[in-house]
This record gives sequence, structure tokens and C-alpha cells, in this order.
Amino acid sequence: MGELDRIRWRCRRGLLELDLILKRFLEDHFDRLDAGQRDLFNQLLDESDNDLLDWVLGRGDPSETRYRPLVELLRAD
Repeated sequence: MGELDRIRWRCRRGLLELDLILKRFLEDHFDRLDAGQRDLFNQLLDESDNDLLDWVLGRGDPSETRYRPLVELLRAD
């Protein structure tokens, strides 16, 4: 199983809305991320579904500032 397949599997969440957002992000942006950004995206996926959805929908910002650039990319989709 390749890196993209593993990340695609990790993007399957308990919230359909979040599944759709993450799937579109993978299709549109993942191949343009550098190794550091990909690692950070993997770490971002460790966060709770509700927090991720709130951040992506602009209902809050991650307390970890390192996540903010990726969250902005997710919001832009």
C-alpha cells in the first residue's frame, strides 16, 4: 500500500461532510505538498472529526499554529 492509499484510508472519517472535504483535498492538492506538508497533514488527521470540521468550516482555528496553513488550504477548496 502506497503513501497516498494510506492517507486516503485515514481520510475516511465518521462525518460524511469531512470525508467529502478531505477526499477533494487529496484529489486537488495532495500531489503538490512537499514531504513536510504531507507529514503535517498526517498529523492533522490525528485530530478529532469535530475539531477538523469546525476548523475547515471556519468555525474556529487550530490551537496548533503549525496546522493553520493546511487548514487554510482545506478551506480554500
